[in-house]
Amino acid sequence: MIKIKGKEIWLFVAQVLLLSLIVLSPGFISYISSGDGELALESTWIAFNWLAPSIGAYLLNFYLCIPLLWFRHRYWQYGVANAVLIIIGHLHLFVRNISNLPDSFRAGYSTFMIFSLLLCLMAIGIALSIRYMMRRSERKQKEVEAELAWLKNQINPHFLFNTLNNISSLAQIDGDETQEAIMQLSDLLRYAMYETNKPKVRLDGEVEFMRNYIQLMKLRCNEMTTVNFQLSTFNSQLEVPPLLFISLVENAFKHGMDSNSPATIDIRLQQQDDTLVFTCDNTNNPKPTKDRSGSGIGLDNTRRRLDLLYPGRYTWEQTITPENIYHVCIKLKN
Repeated sequence: MIKIKGKEIWLFVAQVLLLSLIVLSPGFISYISSGDGELALESTWIAFNWLAPSIGAYLLNFYLCIPLLWFRHRYWQYGVANAVLIIIGHLHLFVRNISNLPDSFRAGYSTFMIFSLLLCLMAIGIALSIRYMMRRSERKQKEVEAELAWLKNQINPHFLFNTLNNISSLAQIDGDETQEAIMQLSDLLRYAMYETNKPKVRLDGEVEFMRNYIQLMKLRCNEMTTVNFQLSTFNSQLEVPPLLFISLVENAFKHGMDSNSPATIDIRLQQQDDTLVFTCDNTNNPKPTKDRSGSGIGLDNTRRRLDLLYPGRYTWEQTITPENIYHVCIKLKN
């Protein structure tokens, strides 16, 4: 059974309009050049008769023969179906016109019939080409959607792993704060599980999620670490892919905190015209090789999601400044 989508209906309407324009063009040109309405109608009728087999072959191939036969590898049935279509399409031309033509015109008529046959074959070829391009595009879109779903599903366990590590460390220091942290984690997981099951979410929801996560991470920081989270004025209705920036925030806390020396974590989000700018700066304190928390997949995951979601519409700046500040800046053009 063929499933008809909304875009298929619009495509059908566009095709009918284009084919109608092709059929009406000879009559329109005739009327512009002669001003004779009857001649224009006659030209339109002749064009319709000669183009009807090709138009019928194109539409029937595009919507029936190719999806039901060709794409299901029923090639001989597809060939038979098209042979029947071409014969039926040209039979009315032959029966209606050949008997009314004088002998001197029948040779020319045969030439027109051959031309019409070639036009039919070309229409079938065009239908096949367009269908193949659409199929390739749909497959690519499905592959992209599947990869994005896989990347997003990686974020939740990665985020949970890092958060549980922080709560585990906190449990050894303050039991009351640990209980509060668990409640905050519950709120974060509720958002991650139930509010992000769509391609895009509102920016204000993402901002609130990051704010809560930062508050949770700050519980582990001592007085040596300064955390700043700044938001400038932006359109709260703006939508972004869910959990897009959380890996960068995780990375900042993982590598920015230091219990023995002053450290700074500075996270900023602002909107500049139609561009969203996310900046994350943290003191560069690389963890030893044996520290496997987070497994290092966060930044690669973010880069890959940006490649898929914002192709050619984002910039990624990643440096370590002379002051030993790890700097990441993402600019998203909407």
